[in-house]
Amino acid sequence: MISFTIVLFFSVTGLTLNHADKFQGGVKTTQAKGKLDSSWVNSKDTLAIPKLTIVEYFRKNYPVKGAVSDFRIDDYQINLAFRAPGYEAAIFIDRVSGNFELTQTSAGWIGFINDLHKGRDTGSTWSWVIDISAVLMVLISLTGIILLLYIKRKRLNGILLVLLGTLLLYLVYRIWGQ
Repeated sequence: MISFTIVLFFSVTGLTLNHADKFQGGVKTTQAKGKLDSSWVNSKDTLAIPKLTIVEYFRKNYPVKGAVSDFRIDDYQINLAFRAPGYEAAIFIDRVSGNFELTQTSAGWIGFINDLHKGRDTGSTWSWVIDISAVLMVLISLTGIILLLYIKRKRLNGILLVLLGTLLLYLVYRIWGQ
C-alpha cells in the first residue's frame, strides 16, 4: 500500500506538471515594505552585518518560511531569499536607509506538490524519500516481470507485450516527440 501511495502521488503530479497551464491557478503574490534598524545593514564591514538577526526579524514579523537560499551583500543593497516547495520570498534591503521590499509568491497546493515531485527546495530528507520511492517502483516493476516469467501460459505473451510496449514508447518519441 506504501507503493500504491507513491505511484499515485507521482502519477498525479506527473499529470499536473505535464499540463501546468491547466493546473496553475493558485499563484498568489503579496508585497510588503518596511524599515530595518539601519545599524544592522549600513556597516562598512560586511562581516559585521548580523545575518541571523535579519533573517529572524523576517521570520518573526512576516510569514516567511522555508530555507534561506540566498543572502547577498553588495555596496548598496542586501538581497535575501527564502525558498520552500511552492513558495518563494525575495527581500531587497537598502543598506543606507534600512528600507526593504518583501515579495512573497505562493504557488498554491498544485505548486507545492509539483515541487515535491521534482524535489525542488525540499531538502536532503525529501531527496531520500524520492530515491527510496524510485527504488520501490523499480522493485515493483521487476517483481511483476519475475512473476510473469513463472507463469508458463502467460510468459511468451507477457514478454512480447513488454517488448512491444518498449518499442511503442520509443517510436512515439522518435516520430512525434521532436
